[in-house]
Amino acid sequence: MTSAQHADEPALLPAPPPELPAPYRTDARLAMQQEARRFTAEQVKPIADEYDPDKREMPRSLLDELGARGYFGIMIDRAHGGLGGGVFEYTMIAEELARGWLSVASIIARGQGLGTEFPDDAKRAELLRRSARGRWIGAAGFSEPDAGSDLAAVSTRAELDGDSYVITGHKRWIGNAKAADFIQLLCRTSDPEPGEKRSAGLATIILEKERDAFPPGLTGTPIDKIGYHGFLTWDLVFDGVRAPAANLVTDSGAFRDTQKWLNIARVHTAARAVGLARAAVEDSVLYLQEREQFGHPIGDFQALRFTLASMAARVEQARAFYRQVAHLLDCGQPCERESAMAKLVATEMAVDVTGDAMQLHGGNGYTTERQVERYWRDARLTTIFEGTSQIQQKIIADSLLPRSPLS
Repeated sequence: MTSAQHADEPALLPAPPPELPAPYRTDARLAMQQEARRFTAEQVKPIADEYDPDKREMPRSLLDELGARGYFGIMIDRAHGGLGGGVFEYTMIAEELARGWLSVASIIARGQGLGTEFPDDAKRAELLRRSARGRWIGAAGFSEPDAGSDLAAVSTRAELDGDSYVITGHKRWIGNAKAADFIQLLCRTSDPEPGEKRSAGLATIILEKERDAFPPGLTGTPIDKIGYHGFLTWDLVFDGVRAPAANLVTDSGAFRDTQKWLNIARVHTAARAVGLARAAVEDSVLYLQEREQFGHPIGDFQALRFTLASMAARVEQARAFYRQVAHLLDCGQPCERESAMAKLVATEMAVDVTGDAMQLHGGNGYTTERQVERYWRDARLTTIFEGTSQIQQKIIADSLLPRSPLS
Protein backbone atom coordinates (compact mmCIF):
# COMPACT_ATOMS: atom_id res chain seq x y z
CA MET A 1 0.00 0.00 0.00
CA THR A 2 1.38 3.42 -0.91
CA SER A 3 1.63 6.38 1.41
CA ALA A 4 -1.36 8.06 -0.24
CA GLN A 5 -3.60 4.99 -0.31
CA HIS A 6 -6.00 3.92 2.42
CA ALA A 7 -7.26 0.43 3.19
CA ASP A 8 -10.69 0.98 1.67
CA GLU A 9 -9.35 2.46 -1.57
CA PRO A 10 -8.71 0.46 -4.74
CA ALA A 11 -5.19 -0.14 -6.02
CA LEU A 12 -3.80 2.79 -7.96
CA LEU A 13 -3.69 2.11 -11.66
CA PRO A 14 -3.13 4.41 -14.62
CA ALA A 15 -5.98 4.73 -17.07
CA PRO A 16 -5.40 2.33 -19.96
CA PRO A 17 -4.70 3.90 -23.34
CA PRO A 18 -7.74 4.14 -25.57
CA GLU A 19 -8.62 1.31 -27.92
CA LEU A 20 -8.21 1.66 -31.65
CA PRO A 21 -10.59 4.28 -33.09
CA ALA A 22 -13.36 3.10 -35.38
CA PRO A 23 -11.69 3.84 -38.74
CA TYR A 24 -8.82 1.47 -37.87
CA ARG A 25 -10.52 -1.05 -35.59
CA THR A 26 -10.87 -4.69 -36.54
CA ASP A 27 -11.26 -7.73 -34.33
CA ALA A 28 -7.88 -9.02 -35.51
CA ARG A 29 -6.11 -5.76 -34.69
CA LEU A 30 -7.72 -5.52 -31.26
CA ALA A 31 -6.61 -9.07 -30.46
CA MET A 32 -3.07 -8.28 -31.62
CA GLN A 33 -2.96 -5.12 -29.54
CA GLN A 34 -4.27 -6.80 -26.39
CA GLU A 35 -1.85 -9.71 -26.72
CA ALA A 36 1.13 -7.38 -27.26
CA ARG A 37 0.06 -5.27 -24.26
CA ARG A 38 -0.22 -8.33 -22.01
CA PHE A 39 3.09 -9.76 -23.22
CA THR A 40 4.83 -6.43 -22.60
CA ALA A 41 3.48 -6.10 -19.06
CA GLU A 42 4.21 -9.69 -18.08
CA GLN A 43 7.52 -10.37 -19.83
CA VAL A 44 9.13 -7.40 -21.57
CA LYS A 45 9.00 -4.77 -18.83
CA PRO A 46 10.22 -7.04 -15.99
CA ILE A 47 13.23 -8.06 -18.09
CA ALA A 48 13.91 -4.44 -19.03
CA ASP A 49 13.76 -3.34 -15.40
CA GLU A 50 16.32 -6.02 -14.51
CA TYR A 51 18.64 -5.90 -17.52
CA ASP A 52 18.75 -2.27 -18.60
CA PRO A 53 20.44 -0.80 -15.48
CA ASP A 54 23.38 -3.16 -16.02
CA LYS A 55 23.48 -2.62 -19.80
CA ARG A 56 22.88 -6.33 -20.32
CA GLU A 57 21.83 -7.81 -23.65
CA MET A 58 18.29 -9.13 -23.78
CA PRO A 59 18.18 -12.89 -23.19
CA ARG A 60 17.82 -15.28 -26.09
CA SER A 61 14.68 -16.62 -24.43
CA LEU A 62 12.99 -13.25 -24.98
CA LEU A 63 13.91 -13.31 -28.67
CA ASP A 64 12.43 -16.80 -28.87
CA GLU A 65 9.20 -15.54 -27.31
CA LEU A 66 9.04 -12.68 -29.83
CA GLY A 67 9.52 -15.21 -32.61
CA ALA A 68 6.87 -17.54 -31.24
CA ARG A 69 4.34 -14.70 -31.27
CA GLY A 70 5.19 -13.81 -34.86
CA TYR A 71 6.54 -10.35 -34.04
CA PHE A 72 9.50 -10.75 -36.38
CA GLY A 73 7.04 -11.47 -39.19
CA ILE A 74 4.26 -8.93 -38.68
CA MET A 75 4.61 -7.65 -42.26
CA ILE A 76 5.41 -11.05 -43.82
CA ASP A 77 2.53 -12.74 -45.64
CA ARG A 78 0.83 -15.76 -44.10
CA ALA A 79 2.00 -18.04 -46.92
CA HIS A 80 5.53 -17.65 -45.54
CA GLY A 81 4.54 -17.97 -41.89
CA GLY A 82 4.07 -14.30 -41.08
CA LEU A 83 1.14 -12.49 -39.50
CA GLY A 84 0.15 -10.94 -42.82
CA GLY A 85 -0.13 -7.43 -41.42
CA GLY A 86 0.95 -4.10 -42.76
CA VAL A 87 2.72 -1.02 -41.47
CA PHE A 88 -0.26 -0.26 -39.24
CA GLU A 89 -0.04 -3.58 -37.36
CA TYR A 90 3.75 -3.31 -37.23
CA THR A 91 3.73 0.12 -35.63
CA MET A 92 0.80 -0.70 -33.35
CA ILE A 93 2.68 -3.64 -31.86
CA ALA A 94 5.90 -1.63 -31.73
CA GLU A 95 4.21 1.00 -29.56
CA GLU A 96 3.10 -1.67 -27.11
CA LEU A 97 6.57 -3.22 -26.93
CA ALA A 98 8.27 0.17 -26.56
CA ARG A 99 6.09 0.88 -23.55
CA GLY A 100 8.13 -1.84 -21.86
CA TRP A 101 11.53 -1.50 -23.52
CA LEU A 102 12.52 0.47 -26.61
CA SER A 103 15.11 -2.14 -27.55
CA VAL A 104 12.49 -4.89 -27.87
CA ALA A 105 10.37 -2.70 -30.13
CA SER A 106 13.52 -2.13 -32.16
CA ILE A 107 14.81 -5.69 -32.48
CA ILE A 108 11.69 -6.79 -34.36
CA ALA A 109 12.75 -4.46 -37.21
CA ARG A 110 15.64 -6.87 -37.81
CA GLY A 111 13.04 -9.35 -39.09
CA GLN A 112 10.05 -8.32 -41.26
CA GLY A 113 11.70 -9.82 -44.35
CA LEU A 114 14.93 -7.83 -44.00
CA GLY A 115 17.73 -9.52 -45.91
CA THR A 116 15.48 -11.77 -47.98
CA GLU A 117 15.46 -10.03 -51.37
CA PHE A 118 17.56 -12.65 -53.15
CA PRO A 119 16.98 -13.25 -56.86
CA ASP A 120 16.67 -17.00 -56.22
CA ASP A 121 12.98 -17.67 -55.50
CA ALA A 122 13.58 -20.77 -53.37
CA LYS A 123 16.16 -19.06 -51.18
CA ARG A 124 13.99 -15.98 -50.79
CA ALA A 125 11.01 -18.09 -49.71
CA GLU A 126 13.06 -20.04 -47.17
CA LEU A 127 14.56 -16.88 -45.71
CA LEU A 128 11.12 -15.27 -45.43
CA ARG A 129 9.95 -18.27 -43.39
CA ARG A 130 13.04 -18.03 -41.18
CA SER A 131 12.57 -14.28 -40.80
CA ALA A 132 8.96 -14.73 -39.71
CA ARG A 133 10.05 -17.18 -36.98
CA GLY A 134 12.91 -15.02 -35.72
CA ARG A 135 15.50 -17.37 -37.18
CA TRP A 136 16.86 -14.83 -39.68
CA ILE A 137 17.54 -11.73 -37.59
CA GLY A 138 19.77 -9.13 -39.16
CA ALA A 139 21.65 -5.89 -38.77
CA ALA A 140 21.53 -2.93 -41.16
CA GLY A 141 24.93 -1.59 -42.19
CA PHE A 142 24.18 1.80 -43.72
CA SER A 143 25.96 4.46 -41.65
CA GLU A 144 29.67 5.20 -41.70
CA PRO A 145 31.85 7.63 -39.75
CA ASP A 146 31.40 10.18 -42.58
CA ALA A 147 28.06 9.00 -43.97
CA GLY A 148 25.04 9.03 -41.68
CA SER A 149 22.41 11.49 -42.78
CA ASP A 150 24.15 11.64 -46.19
CA LEU A 151 23.92 8.02 -47.33
CA ALA A 152 25.01 8.96 -50.84
CA ALA A 153 28.45 9.52 -49.31
CA VAL A 154 28.88 5.81 -48.42
CA SER A 155 32.44 4.79 -49.28
CA THR A 156 32.69 1.15 -48.16
CA ARG A 157 33.80 -0.73 -51.28
CA ALA A 158 32.66 -4.07 -52.65
CA GLU A 159 34.94 -5.27 -55.46
CA LEU A 160 33.96 -8.26 -57.58
CA ASP A 161 36.62 -10.95 -57.47
CA GLY A 162 35.58 -14.13 -59.27
CA ASP A 163 32.40 -15.44 -57.69
CA SER A 164 32.52 -13.21 -54.63
CA TYR A 165 32.65 -9.59 -53.55
CA VAL A 166 35.55 -8.39 -51.43
CA ILE A 167 34.36 -5.76 -48.95
CA THR A 168 36.63 -3.11 -47.46
CA GLY A 169 35.60 -0.13 -45.38
CA HIS A 170 34.28 1.18 -42.09
CA LYS A 171 30.70 1.06 -40.80
CA ARG A 172 29.38 2.67 -37.62
CA TRP A 173 26.19 2.54 -35.54
CA ILE A 174 25.39 -1.03 -36.56
CA GLY A 175 23.03 -2.39 -33.93
CA ASN A 176 22.94 -6.13 -33.24
CA ALA A 177 25.82 -6.76 -35.67
CA LYS A 178 27.56 -9.60 -33.83
CA ALA A 179 24.40 -11.37 -32.64
CA ALA A 180 22.82 -11.22 -36.10
CA ASP A 181 22.47 -13.96 -38.71
CA PHE A 182 23.43 -11.48 -41.43
CA ILE A 183 24.41 -7.87 -42.03
CA GLN A 184 22.70 -6.00 -44.86
CA LEU A 185 25.39 -3.69 -46.20
CA LEU A 186 25.06 -0.58 -48.32
CA CYS A 187 28.30 -0.57 -50.34
CA ARG A 188 29.82 1.15 -53.33
CA THR A 189 30.56 -1.14 -56.26
CA SER A 190 31.54 1.71 -58.62
CA ASP A 191 31.99 5.47 -58.67
CA PRO A 192 29.41 7.75 -60.29
CA GLU A 193 30.03 8.72 -63.89
CA PRO A 194 30.09 12.44 -64.76
CA GLY A 195 26.54 13.73 -64.67
CA GLU A 196 25.22 10.83 -62.57
CA LYS A 197 23.75 11.24 -59.12
CA ARG A 198 26.10 10.76 -56.18
CA SER A 199 24.10 7.67 -55.20
CA ALA A 200 24.98 5.90 -58.47
CA GLY A 201 27.13 2.84 -57.90
CA LEU A 202 25.63 1.94 -54.52
CA ALA A 203 24.51 -1.64 -53.96
CA THR A 204 23.08 -3.79 -51.20
CA ILE A 205 24.94 -6.96 -50.25
CA ILE A 206 23.89 -9.56 -47.68
CA LEU A 207 26.79 -10.76 -45.56
CA GLU A 208 25.71 -14.07 -44.04
CA LYS A 209 27.39 -15.02 -40.76
CA GLU A 210 27.11 -17.12 -37.64
CA ARG A 211 25.34 -15.65 -34.64
CA ASP A 212 27.63 -14.18 -31.98
CA ALA A 213 30.64 -14.23 -34.31
CA PHE A 214 32.28 -12.13 -37.00
CA PRO A 215 33.55 -13.66 -40.27
CA PRO A 216 37.24 -13.49 -41.26
CA GLY A 217 38.33 -9.95 -42.05
CA LEU A 218 35.64 -8.27 -39.94
CA THR A 219 36.47 -6.74 -36.57
CA GLY A 220 34.11 -4.84 -34.31
CA THR A 221 34.20 -2.60 -31.27
CA PRO A 222 31.05 -2.06 -29.16
CA ILE A 223 29.98 1.57 -28.80
CA ASP A 224 29.33 2.57 -25.19
CA LYS A 225 25.90 4.24 -25.27
CA ILE A 226 24.08 6.11 -22.53
CA GLY A 227 20.87 4.26 -23.35
CA TYR A 228 19.26 1.92 -25.87
CA HIS A 229 20.60 -1.10 -24.02
CA GLY A 230 19.47 -4.66 -24.62
CA PHE A 231 21.65 -5.23 -27.66
CA LEU A 232 25.07 -3.93 -28.62
CA THR A 233 25.76 -1.28 -31.23
CA TRP A 234 28.99 -1.70 -33.17
CA ASP A 235 31.77 0.11 -34.97
CA LEU A 236 32.84 -2.30 -37.74
CA VAL A 237 35.99 -2.48 -39.87
CA PHE A 238 35.90 -4.59 -43.04
CA ASP A 239 39.28 -5.72 -44.33
CA GLY A 240 38.80 -8.00 -47.31
CA VAL A 241 35.59 -9.65 -46.10
CA ARG A 242 34.14 -11.97 -48.74
CA ALA A 243 30.48 -12.40 -49.67
CA PRO A 244 29.15 -14.54 -52.54
CA ALA A 245 28.37 -12.59 -55.70
CA ALA A 246 24.85 -14.04 -55.51
CA ASN A 247 24.36 -12.05 -52.30
CA LEU A 248 24.21 -8.80 -54.24
CA VAL A 249 20.48 -8.23 -53.83
CA THR A 250 20.09 -4.66 -55.13
CA ASP A 251 22.36 -2.59 -57.34
CA SER A 252 20.93 0.24 -59.42
CA GLY A 253 18.01 0.80 -57.06
CA ALA A 254 19.82 0.36 -53.75
CA PHE A 255 19.63 3.99 -52.71
CA ARG A 256 15.95 4.28 -53.72
CA ASP A 257 15.07 1.07 -51.85
CA THR A 258 16.90 2.30 -48.76
CA GLN A 259 14.91 5.53 -48.85
CA LYS A 260 11.64 3.57 -49.17
CA TRP A 261 12.65 1.43 -46.20
CA LEU A 262 13.40 4.58 -44.22
CA ASN A 263 9.84 5.87 -44.72
CA ILE A 264 8.52 2.82 -42.86
CA ALA A 265 11.36 2.97 -40.33
CA ARG A 266 10.51 6.56 -39.47
CA VAL A 267 6.88 5.76 -38.73
CA HIS A 268 8.12 2.80 -36.69
CA THR A 269 10.31 5.24 -34.75
CA ALA A 270 7.33 7.53 -34.21
CA ALA A 271 5.40 4.60 -32.73
CA ARG A 272 8.32 3.66 -30.50
CA ALA A 273 8.56 7.25 -29.29
CA VAL A 274 4.85 7.23 -28.45
CA GLY A 275 5.34 4.02 -26.47
CA LEU A 276 8.10 5.63 -24.41
CA ALA A 277 6.09 8.78 -23.77
CA ARG A 278 3.03 6.75 -22.86
CA ALA A 279 5.11 4.84 -20.31
CA ALA A 280 6.22 8.15 -18.81
CA VAL A 281 2.62 9.35 -18.54
CA GLU A 282 1.39 6.11 -16.96
CA ASP A 283 4.23 6.03 -14.43
CA SER A 284 3.55 9.67 -13.59
CA VAL A 285 -0.14 8.99 -12.96
CA LEU A 286 0.87 6.44 -10.34
CA TYR A 287 3.59 8.58 -8.79
CA LEU A 288 1.39 11.66 -8.44
CA GLN A 289 -0.97 9.56 -6.32
CA GLU A 290 1.77 7.86 -4.30
CA ARG A 291 3.88 10.87 -3.36
CA GLU A 292 2.59 13.11 -0.53
CA GLN A 293 3.70 16.63 0.34
CA PHE A 294 2.02 19.20 2.58
CA GLY A 295 -0.49 16.56 3.65
CA HIS A 296 -1.76 15.79 0.14
CA PRO A 297 -0.86 13.53 -2.76
CA ILE A 298 1.06 15.81 -5.08
CA GLY A 299 -1.47 14.94 -7.78
CA ASP A 300 -3.86 17.30 -6.01
CA PHE A 301 -1.77 20.30 -7.02
CA GLN A 302 -3.07 22.06 -10.10
CA ALA A 303 0.32 22.86 -11.63
CA LEU A 304 1.27 19.18 -11.68
CA ARG A 305 -2.16 18.09 -12.91
CA PHE A 306 -1.95 20.52 -15.82
CA THR A 307 1.54 19.32 -16.70
CA LEU A 308 0.24 15.75 -16.81
CA ALA A 309 -2.74 16.82 -18.93
CA SER A 310 -0.50 18.46 -21.51
CA MET A 311 1.77 15.40 -21.59
CA ALA A 312 -1.17 13.07 -22.24
CA ALA A 313 -2.60 15.33 -24.95
CA ARG A 314 0.69 15.39 -26.84
CA VAL A 315 0.96 11.60 -26.70
CA GLU A 316 -2.51 11.24 -28.19
CA GLN A 317 -1.71 13.74 -30.92
CA ALA A 318 1.45 11.90 -31.97
CA ARG A 319 -0.30 8.52 -31.85
CA ALA A 320 -3.09 9.71 -34.14
CA PHE A 321 -0.54 11.10 -36.58
CA TYR A 322 1.64 7.99 -36.84
CA ARG A 323 -1.44 5.79 -37.28
CA GLN A 324 -2.68 7.96 -40.11
CA VAL A 325 0.67 7.77 -41.92
CA ALA A 326 0.92 4.01 -41.34
CA HIS A 327 -2.51 3.63 -42.91
CA LEU A 328 -1.47 5.72 -45.91
CA LEU A 329 1.67 3.61 -46.40
CA ASP A 330 -0.50 0.49 -46.36
CA CYS A 331 -2.63 2.12 -49.06
CA GLY A 332 0.46 2.36 -51.25
CA GLN A 333 1.26 6.04 -50.87
CA PRO A 334 5.01 6.86 -50.57
CA CYS A 335 4.54 9.38 -47.74
CA GLU A 336 8.11 10.64 -47.56
CA ARG A 337 7.02 14.02 -46.22
CA GLU A 338 4.35 12.57 -43.92
CA SER A 339 6.74 9.96 -42.49
CA ALA A 340 9.26 12.70 -41.74
CA MET A 341 6.54 14.78 -40.08
CA ALA A 342 5.31 11.89 -37.95
CA LYS A 343 8.83 11.11 -36.76
CA LEU A 344 9.64 14.75 -36.05
CA VAL A 345 6.46 15.36 -34.07
CA ALA A 346 6.53 12.10 -32.10
CA THR A 347 10.21 12.03 -31.18
CA GLU A 348 10.45 15.66 -30.10
CA MET A 349 7.26 15.07 -28.10
CA ALA A 350 8.80 12.01 -26.43
CA VAL A 351 11.86 13.96 -25.29
CA ASP A 352 9.66 16.68 -23.78
CA VAL A 353 7.17 14.31 -22.16
CA THR A 354 9.77 12.00 -20.62
CA GLY A 355 11.63 15.07 -19.36
CA ASP A 356 8.41 16.38 -17.80
CA ALA A 357 7.89 12.98 -16.19
CA MET A 358 11.31 13.15 -14.58
CA GLN A 359 10.42 16.59 -13.24
CA LEU A 360 7.12 15.32 -11.83
CA HIS A 361 9.06 12.56 -10.06
CA GLY A 362 11.40 15.14 -8.51
CA GLY A 363 14.59 13.71 -7.07
CA ASN A 364 13.25 10.19 -7.45
CA GLY A 365 13.11 10.70 -11.20
CA TYR A 366 16.86 11.22 -11.27
CA THR A 367 17.57 7.79 -9.87
CA THR A 368 17.66 4.33 -11.41
CA GLU A 369 15.09 3.26 -8.82
CA ARG A 370 12.40 4.56 -11.17
CA GLN A 371 12.10 3.79 -14.87
CA VAL A 372 11.41 7.34 -16.06
CA GLU A 373 15.14 7.98 -16.45
CA ARG A 374 15.31 5.04 -18.88
CA TYR A 375 12.40 6.40 -20.88
CA TRP A 376 14.15 9.77 -21.09
CA ARG A 377 17.52 8.28 -22.13
CA ASP A 378 15.89 6.19 -24.82
CA ALA A 379 13.57 8.95 -26.03
CA ARG A 380 16.55 11.22 -26.58
CA LEU A 381 17.91 8.79 -29.16
CA THR A 382 14.70 8.72 -31.18
CA THR A 383 15.39 12.28 -32.35
CA ILE A 384 18.72 11.09 -33.77
CA PHE A 385 18.42 7.68 -35.43
CA GLU A 386 16.56 7.05 -38.71
CA GLY A 387 17.52 10.65 -39.55
CA THR A 388 17.88 13.46 -37.03
CA SER A 389 15.11 15.94 -36.37
CA GLN A 390 16.99 18.40 -38.54
CA ILE A 391 17.03 15.94 -41.44
CA GLN A 392 13.27 15.49 -41.04
CA GLN A 393 12.84 19.26 -41.13
CA LYS A 394 14.92 19.39 -44.32
CA ILE A 395 12.78 16.70 -45.98
CA ILE A 396 9.61 18.54 -45.02
CA ALA A 397 10.87 21.98 -46.04
CA ASP A 398 12.23 20.74 -49.37
CA SER A 399 8.84 19.21 -50.20
CA LEU A 400 7.07 22.49 -49.46
CA LEU A 401 9.43 25.19 -50.61
CA PRO A 402 11.66 25.09 -53.71
CA ARG A 403 15.12 26.56 -53.41
CA SER A 404 16.05 29.67 -55.34
CA PRO A 405 18.63 29.38 -58.16
CA LEU A 406 21.06 31.28 -55.92
CA SER A 407 21.13 28.64 -53.17
